Amino acid sequence: MENKVLAIVNGSKITENDIKRSLLRFPKETQDHYKTEEGKKEFLDQMINFELIYNYALDGDMKNDADYIEQMHLIEKDILIQTGVKNIMADINITEEEIEKYYKENIQMFKSEETASAKHILVDTLEQMKEIKLEITNGMSFEEAAKKYSKCPSAAQGGSLGSFTRGRMVPEFEKVAFELKVGEISEPVKTQFGYHLIQLDEKSEGKLKTLEEARPMIVENISHQKQNEKYISTVTELKNKYAVEIK
Repeated sequence: MENKVLAIVNGSKITENDIKRSLLRFPKETQDHYKTEEGKKEFLDQMINFELIYNYALDGDMKNDADYIEQMHLIEKDILIQTGVKNIMADINITEEEIEKYYKENIQMFKSEETASAKHILVDTLEQMKEIKLEITNGMSFEEAAKKYSKCPSAAQGGSLGSFTRGRMVPEFEKVAFELKVGEISEPVKTQFGYHLIQLDEKSEGKLKTLEEARPMIVENISHQKQNEKYISTVTELKNKYAVEIK
């Protein structure tokens, strides 16, 4: 793809790629502004101005300015620290045995929870619930019955409670909901809130990831652990090598 030259200042080219790289330093909102036609012209003007000032600084021999030298020293130090840390973190080896051991010792981490999606109708008395269930048996849809009779706020959604995992509902409700077959309607269930009629919409059994499915996460976790250990170990060695005084 062509890297179009947008301007030349004292022999130095300003290209579209230069603009793109410079824009990455700004927040998304600012980037969006500078991507408009007006914004592009405004940003190019800024780039030209910066290039002019750069040439002004070179002509003024400002590389020998004390403030410039100090700032460059700090930048160099920061880059060397980053390079040193990168070097310490490099060459982390992970064996297949370590991966398998991590998988076995942290097996719960790789299990997805069992989920259910259900609708319900909530009323105060068993007699009410028996009458409602009879209406459903005679042809009224569960959703229509929920909207008409349920005192739960979910009535507006036809009784839908969405998806939930174990531990989210009261025990009596949960037990029945997870025992139902998809599409099945329960017998009345009593809880502290009243009497429920439950219809199961979907159910997903908890699934255990295989070792291969879990491998990327395991490798990443072991890498972080080993890198942290190596960093601490290296810093401890360096404290013995270089004098450290805390005052």
